[in-house]
Amino acid sequence: MSDESTNIPADPAKRFAIGISFGNTSSSIARLSPEGKAEVIANEEGDRQIPSVLSYIEGEEYHGTQAKSQLIRNPRNTVAYFRDYLGKDFKSIDPTPCHQSAHPQQSDSTVAFSIRDTSSEEPSTVTVSEITTRHLRRLKQSASDFLGKEVNAVVITVPTDFSDAQREALIASAKAAGLDVLQLIHEPIAAILAYDARPEATVTDKLVVVADLGGTRSDVAVVASRGGMYTILATAHDYELGGSSLDQIVIDYFAKEFIKKHKVDPRENPRGLAKLKFEGEATKRALSLGTNASLSIESLADGIDYGSTINRTRYELLAGKVFGQFTSLIESVVKKAGLDVLDIDEVILSGGTSHTPKIAQLVRNIFSEKTKVLAPSTTTTAINPSELAARGAAIQASLIQEFDKEDIEQSTHPAVTVTPHLKNAIGVEFVAGDHLHFKPLLNSETALPARRVARYSVSKDGGDVLVRICEGVRHIKVTKPEPKPKEEKPAKTEDDEDEDESDFSSEEEDDEIRELVWKTEKPIAELAVKGVKAQGKVEIMVHVNSDLSLQITAREVDGQSAVRGAVEAPKA
Repeated sequence: MSDESTNIPADPAKRFAIGISFGNTSSSIARLSPEGKAEVIANEEGDRQIPSVLSYIEGEEYHGTQAKSQLIRNPRNTVAYFRDYLGKDFKSIDPTPCHQSAHPQQSDSTVAFSIRDTSSEEPSTVTVSEITTRHLRRLKQSASDFLGKEVNAVVITVPTDFSDAQREALIASAKAAGLDVLQLIHEPIAAILAYDARPEATVTDKLVVVADLGGTRSDVAVVASRGGMYTILATAHDYELGGSSLDQIVIDYFAKEFIKKHKVDPRENPRGLAKLKFEGEATKRALSLGTNASLSIESLADGIDYGSTINRTRYELLAGKVFGQFTSLIESVVKKAGLDVLDIDEVILSGGTSHTPKIAQLVRNIFSEKTKVLAPSTTTTAINPSELAARGAAIQASLIQEFDKEDIEQSTHPAVTVTPHLKNAIGVEFVAGDHLHFKPLLNSETALPARRVARYSVSKDGGDVLVRICEGVRHIKVTKPEPKPKEEKPAKTEDDEDEDESDFSSEEEDDEIRELVWKTEKPIAELAVKGVKAQGKVEIMVHVNSDLSLQITAREVDGQSAVRGAVEAPKA
């Protein structure tokens, strides 16, 4: 195993890199095609979402879907849900997800599994680092077989809360698998990159919420995209909320139906529960595509075969509380970032659970109409949520695979990446009648140094144009409509006593109009462009340095008039 790491080429010209999304539930591999399109690679079984599961039968290793099916017949020698244990102390882990698979054990303070991975009768103690190496080696082999060329380098996605110890452990495991880790990138950044790299995409300044709803956990981040640079403003994590929470809804529904008919609870038998989990997950996925789904299990409990159906409406009613937890997590991270839902320009739903139409509908209801919600059920051009992270990793791999290792390390060094950011937006203030209008040139949270150029039309008559450069702060303006005259209501009868008296107050709250408005203070600088021709345009360039000093240029487009100015950095 260690011998493979010596084959990693130091010469960038000999690298062949892919992107890997390494998930707790499933993993994906992707590459950039010769046409420049990110594509997810299928393994030898044709799976593009490959379960992060390894299973052993008499020394033979099974991987992916084949291994996952062994959770029913061979759970003690099947390792699943192990990514989050990598690089952690045994005492700090939550073993709950592994109750139906090989249980994590302590081995020199780290996490290990006792499995029979050889033909010997005696079990072996295999660390989580070694399990990760074996998993990555199988992904590497699948990619190499598909592409017909030896893969030797990789960009891997990680959650935003991955610690330094976890990152180091992942890099070491990848190296042991024969993969040179060019970079580890955060999952939400990879998801945004997958969208922004599309040929039809226009990279603009925007605030994006990325909700990565996985199988066993959910991670949400607010990201400021400024000139193609991404800054994470806030994150939130729920380690018990994911697709498994929705699987449990389906499992409990069918289990109760079975109990009604046969007076036996199939969940009390480990094998029966494993069968329910396996088929229940497939049923849940079917409900994301159609309005009805069926479940059929041979010998579920006491040798009884079982078959039944469930419709999407029933499922959504049963799962209403869980759906509410997803939306609450998204709302909480927006507040954590000090923002309002009106500030958000895009919401990207990532991860396998994002295929659920009801979640996308509820997220759509949270945000304003101008906010794009990128999910299969809300946007026809949305990318498959299960493939977003892998695609983003492949795009990043294609960008940096020809760089020297030193250049990559230098570009990701904290001295480079931890740059100063603008606290408030900087833009141009216009006078229109009795009102002042502010248009931002550089939005808040823009990494410095930065420069923006924009063109503005002047009045029809032309003449001298005064340009005001100001700082702007966004506020939420709440307008309450004038109260409607109350209509006389007939006297209440006994039948009306149970009516909800709070209906009117809730209606009034719903009628509130909330909108974003800009507020500006004293101008940072004022410049005058003289003699602009009628119906002309003025081009304004603002360059902000790392110390917050400014250089400003204003000129007439296709004209001779121009003026420059500079603003010193504020004193500490």
